[in-house]
Amino acid sequence: MSHAKVEYHSPFNMAVLVAGLGFFIDAFDLFLFNVYRLPSLMELGLKDAELTACGERLLSWQMAGMMLGGIITGIIADKKGRSIALYGSIALYSVANIANAFVQDVDSYALIRFLAGVGLAGELGSGITLVAESMSVKNRGYGTILVATLGALGAVSAGLAGDFMPWRQAFLSAGIAGFVLLVLRLKTMETHVFLANKNTKIAKGSLWLIVKKRQRLLKYLACILMGVPIWYSVGLLITLTPELAKEHALSGAKLSACFILFQIGIASGDLSSGILSQLFKSRKKILLGFMALGIAGTCWHFYNLYAGNGIVITAFLMGLGCGYLSVFVTSTAEHFGTNLRVTVTATVTNFMRGAVIVLIPLHQGIQHFFGTSLSVGLIITGMIVWTLAITAVILLKETFGRDLNFEEM
Repeated sequence: MSHAKVEYHSPFNMAVLVAGLGFFIDAFDLFLFNVYRLPSLMELGLKDAELTACGERLLSWQMAGMMLGGIITGIIADKKGRSIALYGSIALYSVANIANAFVQDVDSYALIRFLAGVGLAGELGSGITLVAESMSVKNRGYGTILVATLGALGAVSAGLAGDFMPWRQAFLSAGIAGFVLLVLRLKTMETHVFLANKNTKIAKGSLWLIVKKRQRLLKYLACILMGVPIWYSVGLLITLTPELAKEHALSGAKLSACFILFQIGIASGDLSSGILSQLFKSRKKILLGFMALGIAGTCWHFYNLYAGNGIVITAFLMGLGCGYLSVFVTSTAEHFGTNLRVTVTATVTNFMRGAVIVLIPLHQGIQHFFGTSLSVGLIITGMIVWTLAITAVILLKETFGRDLNFEEM
């Protein structure tokens, strides 16, 4: 059976619009907890050290949900279709966020964040794959630029909501927005690449295929590692702004301001890194360049902390350096065949986010073992994370211009 090949050349098309709005709401929902961590937990009766410990535990539950959800959504998307896997995930995180608006205790809060994470997991991986497979080889990078940038703007909107909306109202709004997206998603069509390979006998959405070959497994792990610094920066350095400011007796370091400027930096970086990747016809060169910028921004961030200077502007520079998300997810999608593409992309992006589950005990363990401060623990953690990310990019092959109509055996 033949399938008509519908290929977009302009990034301004329905696939990009739907994927971009999906990632916008994904990022908005995901970062609401980062923004409302302190006010929500304080309203539930926690204070002082409990706020940090419980906040990190809830964040870990949310990320664990995203890691599990990435596996489930990816497998379904590669076996049954890119669009169908999203329907249930959107409904789940929409219900979870509405329920979050009525939470009354920490245990319920943790369960709801876990379920929301499961639901949120499929948006980025499936959306990027949908766009990459729908657009021409020459211009697919421009489509993924817009998707990633809309996602960053969703995170900015979450930061702005923190200054204007009570936390319960914000979660309720996020849930309602998810159901609106679900109605729009019902019109999304499958890609010609998926339909052309749908009935082949090759295994699809198989985790075994990822680990079956050593080279493929190493490539998969490298894709995860090159994205981890993004979540080290936002999940630890930005989220823990109140604690870091207190440790250095720094006044005026407002979490919402640092978070918003960090996300504006990411949005700016996603646009510029994506465009530069298209102009230079390279994913690797741009990834390494922006990583160097991210490391420089992080070093300046810590320098200003110890010098007692403001860290709001450095938050923007860190975000700009971490603005290689559009190139990172595009490169990940280009590395793997159609029968594994969403499974890989969804799990890579969510394992990258979920790495915070490892990073939290890592920086805490460093602090306790060496008897260091929070800042030193985070600095050492950052050195490990950035080193592994740069090594991963160097070892991965260039994928710019690769034809995506192939399968993994």
